[in-house]
Amino acid sequence: MPLTTPAHQRGFTLVEVLVSALLLGLSLVGLAGLQSLILANNQNAYMLSQATLLTTDLTDRMRANRDNNGLADAYLSSNLKPEDAKQQSSCATTSGCTPAQMAEHDLYEWQLALSTTLPNGQAVVGKATGNTYTISITWDDDRDGDTDNNANFQTEFRL
Repeated sequence: MPLTTPAHQRGFTLVEVLVSALLLGLSLVGLAGLQSLILANNQNAYMLSQATLLTTDLTDRMRANRDNNGLADAYLSSNLKPEDAKQQSSCATTSGCTPAQMAEHDLYEWQLALSTTLPNGQAVVGKATGNTYTISITWDDDRDGDTDNNANFQTEFRL
């Protein structure tokens, strides 16, 4: 006895397959969007970690090169902007260099690391009060070239 299906049930499995394929396709598109969001957030976290490491690097340099009053005012952006610092070849010799030259050399090396690590990375070193300093770093997190909504990281520390 051959199997026969009623006329009103013909093609029903084809509709089920099409609906299943549509749902699977939409689910895969959703997963792809979620994956791209995860990658973007991971990149943001990486940039913030790099900014934190760069800030720690400069604070250590400032602590190691204080003047006679225990301050590190030679590092302030009002005295010398990090992007204007020049390499001091005398700081790489055994005879050494002055604290002001060391500060300029530190800012040169630090700005070099900043510009190679963060896209369009810029920094300002300021002084809050007494021996309390601030370091503010901004960078183009979404790499669109627009400076209106750049990411930033700011820290305040005491020497």
